[in-house]
Amino acid sequence: MKKRMISLMTAMIFLASALFTGCSANNPSQGQAAPAAQTISVTDSLGRQVEISAQAKKVVAIGPGALRLCMYFNSIEMMAGIEQMDKDSATGKPYVMAYPALADLPVIGPGGPNNAPDPEKILSAKPDVIFTTYAAEKAAADNLQEKTGIPVIALSYGKTSTFDPEVNNSLKLIGKVTGKDQKAQEIIDNLEKWKTDLDTRTKDIPDSKKPSAYVGGLGMKGTHGIESTQGNYSLFNILHAKNVVDETGKTGSVMIDKEKLIQWNPDRIFIDGSGLSMLQEDYKKNPAYYQTLSAFKNGEVYLLLPYNFYTTNIDTSIADAYYMGKVLYPEQFKDVDPEKKADEIYKTLLGKELYAQMAKDYGGFKKLTLP
Repeated sequence: MKKRMISLMTAMIFLASALFTGCSANNPSQGQAAPAAQTISVTDSLGRQVEISAQAKKVVAIGPGALRLCMYFNSIEMMAGIEQMDKDSATGKPYVMAYPALADLPVIGPGGPNNAPDPEKILSAKPDVIFTTYAAEKAAADNLQEKTGIPVIALSYGKTSTFDPEVNNSLKLIGKVTGKDQKAQEIIDNLEKWKTDLDTRTKDIPDSKKPSAYVGGLGMKGTHGIESTQGNYSLFNILHAKNVVDETGKTGSVMIDKEKLIQWNPDRIFIDGSGLSMLQEDYKKNPAYYQTLSAFKNGEVYLLLPYNFYTTNIDTSIADAYYMGKVLYPEQFKDVDPEKKADEIYKTLLGKELYAQMAKDYGGFKKLTLP
């Protein structure tokens, strides 16, 4: 009997021990460590492999255009700070116009293409991740990451910004790091939809039915007059337009000799709103020059919304493309109201219709008459 009692007590002790061990294994508070968070690994636009311990809840965006890409996600809650350059003025920047509360965030540095990041101010905002377009080389991104101890992920607008694949890749990076992959794909799908629409409307138009075109007054590290243009211009390219500047064989920003424009004598001239005041001043000084150009004599000069503020406002540039398409090919764009299209684009990307404010600031889509 005594042996049986001992055996029964031993069994009960063993069972109690097993139950206690099981509870402890399922309850981290009982001395067991919680499972480690899943690490997120991404390859940024500089080819750097960056690891993040968990999805970023708070981020900062530094450098030209970085904040804009983040605001396409329509989530001001994820922003931990703002550069002084974006805090000072929203004019011409739809991404700040749509979210005025950005100005209430802590300043994380001066901003601007010629200013280095401010590690101390970034640290004070306590972001989980730093998105940057400042870093042109791996060493710069690595240096900022080393100074702050915060993962640094480089973004890029590529060579052309509007409809550039690098923009899509940057949006995917933001989506993956912040757990907003679905939203990233939604943004990309809309960009691709507009790109395909513009291409489909114009790709089969024979060259013989295309007017020659020129765009002047484009912003390039400041404001410029009619001589500031672009070769291999992305917005003309998507419209399959006859850009007279392509004769130069140059790509990107070009400052032409004004006499060259007389030689080209394009059928249609578009003026970026940022260069309008300089054009008006130049016209007062030399009206005879402008009246030499057929487009000015025939009333074929058109005003665009300016889109180059702290690099390309992709939303505005796509709106401009639709307006230029309407001017160059009225039949192919007869169903398009450029002002309504602009608001559709702004609302889709930034959650707010902004054309009226942009038009108030810069004149909007219209024929340009001088003086």
